[in-house]
Amino acid sequence: MARRRILVTGATGFVGRQICKALADKDVGLRCVVRNGREYQPSDLPDAELVITRDLFAESTLWWVEQCKDVDTIIHAAWYTEPGKYLQSSKNIDCLAGSLSLARGAVQAGVKRFIGVGTCFEYDLSACFLSIGTPLKPTTSYACAKTALYYGLEHWLPSQSVEFAWCRLFYLYGEGEDFRRLVPYVRSKLEQGEPAELTSGKQIRDFLNVAEAGRMIADVALGEQTGPINICSGVPITVRQIAERIADEFGRRDLLMFGSRPDNLVDPPCVVGLP
Repeated sequence: MARRRILVTGATGFVGRQICKALADKDVGLRCVVRNGREYQPSDLPDAELVITRDLFAESTLWWVEQCKDVDTIIHAAWYTEPGKYLQSSKNIDCLAGSLSLARGAVQAGVKRFIGVGTCFEYDLSACFLSIGTPLKPTTSYACAKTALYYGLEHWLPSQSVEFAWCRLFYLYGEGEDFRRLVPYVRSKLEQGEPAELTSGKQIRDFLNVAEAGRMIADVALGEQTGPINICSGVPITVRQIAERIADEFGRRDLLMFGSRPDNLVDPPCVVGLP
């Protein structure tokens, strides 16, 4: 039986890198699409085939047909996700358009399975505990673009004899996380012995280590499951509890300044996934 070949976009990203690491332990051939200039450690994936592009979201359908030759499965993890900017950025439209070009190229190249990466923000967050049956109600440009891609592919790809799965991510933390996000911010402040300014910390969230998320997505790619899938822990925990766990590593709960930043009034009080 021929070795399965998997193409991964966003292979240098926060999530994509972990997907590739998980797949490196499997008997598969990896083709990683890497943006020119992004930090990449070939030693991490010595057997991976690298495809270099200036901007994968600007590539044509014909370019993708060429890159998808002999590929069985695609994991599309690439997207614009700069903290503080990505939620309402016009770049989400570029990502949507480029993703559709990728999908068209994949179909023309004969790819058999396509795994997209979505977000819990696609859901109606007022439901608090979110299953794949929860209605969708995106409220940001980012979530709307992800939802549009999901709706665009969920029927069309199967009609083209391509299996389609959509992995919705919840709140990830871990290796390679941007320093502006909660966990690295708190850790950095405590390592320096400085106060960490935080909101009330009452928000309930579903946190999952990005390495585990990478393994879960890799398993979806190698399996047969189709449709939407929640990539989550299913465990509710408050922001305060997460911060306190980090502080306990340093014995410095006294440096956690809860309430020194105002709560975001539009921030949902509870977002927890149901696996």
